[in-house]
Amino acid sequence: VKRLHGQVIKLSPTSKDYVNPLDINLNYSEDDSPLALKSDFVLSFCELVMGGKTGLEAIERTVIDRAVKAIYRPYLANPCPENMPILSDLHQALLDQHLPEADRVAQALDLYVSGSLNVFNHKTNVDIHNRLVAFDIKELGKQLKKLGMLIIQDQIWGRVTQNRSQGRATWYFADEFHLLLKEEQTAAYSAEIWKRFRKWGGVPTGATQNVKDLLSSPEIENILENSDFITLLNQASGDRKILSERLNLSADQQKYIDNSEPGEGLLIFENVVLPFSNPIPKNTQLYKIMTTRLSEVVEL
Repeated sequence: VKRLHGQVIKLSPTSKDYVNPLDINLNYSEDDSPLALKSDFVLSFCELVMGGKTGLEAIERTVIDRAVKAIYRPYLANPCPENMPILSDLHQALLDQHLPEADRVAQALDLYVSGSLNVFNHKTNVDIHNRLVAFDIKELGKQLKKLGMLIIQDQIWGRVTQNRSQGRATWYFADEFHLLLKEEQTAAYSAEIWKRFRKWGGVPTGATQNVKDLLSSPEIENILENSDFITLLNQASGDRKILSERLNLSADQQKYIDNSEPGEGLLIFENVVLPFSNPIPKNTQLYKIMTTRLSEVVEL
């Protein structure tokens, strides 16, 4: 990303890179108001914050939706950066309702507003409009990682809608994709992205080595059905068996993902399955940047 002069956004409790989860643009939804889709995101956010197996109660959903409408009113009337709300505005809008359910949600948010995990209670201060943006969430920690993944997905959706209004396509690449499918909220959001992106000019792409984890998600069927293109590299025997059943690979086709060399495998496009061999020459800059072999890793 740095070699291509892109923007790396490092999100962690100690980082000074900030991304506002409440960022919105007026193209965010095809509805008469962009608030409907944003409210859905805020509900998912609060569901993660509050935890528990039962999710949000009906009244809690109502008070959150009411607060969302209140905090975006100034921005919709005058869409300038100064009027963009942040989490503390949502927190206050909940307290202003003077209802036990609203107070309960506000108390859960307190840790992320004025507590030690307030990294997401700031206005965005990084260049999310760079042509190439990478979100680094490696150091977010266990408490914030689920929220971080959901927030980044929403930021990407905002970028896709913005680019669409300018006639541009957007490529969204999610590494370690199986991690997004572990949690109910981020998995559901991922499935929505795979369904919705195409008509908005988005190209969602997921990469993973953990095929078993990926295919164990209840959302994977929706994602596979909305994926026109799949690349398979060398697979362990257990993963190979599962993939072959899911993708209807013949015994001959399976040979190309069994003990194959780096850069070799199968391309699956609709009903066409093609073997390929495309190794990156070792004497190139691209190889030096991309290799993960410990003995070959080059300090950039």
